Amino acid sequence: MSHTPHELHEEFPEHAEKITAMKTQDTHFARLAEEYHEVNRAVHRAESNVAPVEGLAEVELRKKRASLKDELYRMLSA
Repeated sequence: MSHTPHELHEEFPEHAEKITAMKTQDTHFARLAEEYHEVNRAVHRAESNVAPVEGLAEVELRKKRASLKDELYRMLSA
């Protein structure tokens, strides 16, 4: 388990400029990026025990983050 936040610009540094552009030009991408950010922060808070959750809930948050990350990557790679 990592206690490091997984920010989009850090996850996909090769797409940093495109992420910024797509957040302003594509409302669907912007909504997904915001949802990713919210879920990512919840995972980070759970992992660092700032806002602990039950183990299964933390696993589900990680799965949601991974799913959003995959979808965002598909959009960035298109």
